[in-house]
Amino acid sequence: MSSKNDSKAFYAKLKTQLEETTQFPTLYMYKFIVPSSDDKIKQVHQIFDNIGAVIDTKRSSKGTYTSVTITVNMKSADAVIEKYKEASVVEGIISL
Repeated sequence: MSSKNDSKAFYAKLKTQLEETTQFPTLYMYKFIVPSSDDKIKQVHQIFDNIGAVIDTKRSSKGTYTSVTITVNMKSADAVIEKYKEASVVEGIISL
């Protein structure tokens, strides 16, 4: 199975879960792990720029990775998923 089909199935399942468990609009928390590169962290910041997001970052003990926690008001499950898709283009990012 290709990763394109895997991601399509993942997002379809996520949408179903979000719609069953969350009443929108709501504050949604994204958690990502990214390599500790200023460029990669900046990319994540830009994805959530100008939508009222609160972004916290914390470097790992060795400084190799940075945890990025974003809390933002999201209007729908589709809007949540769209941000995950935008973030997936950041090289080395891991969504939690």
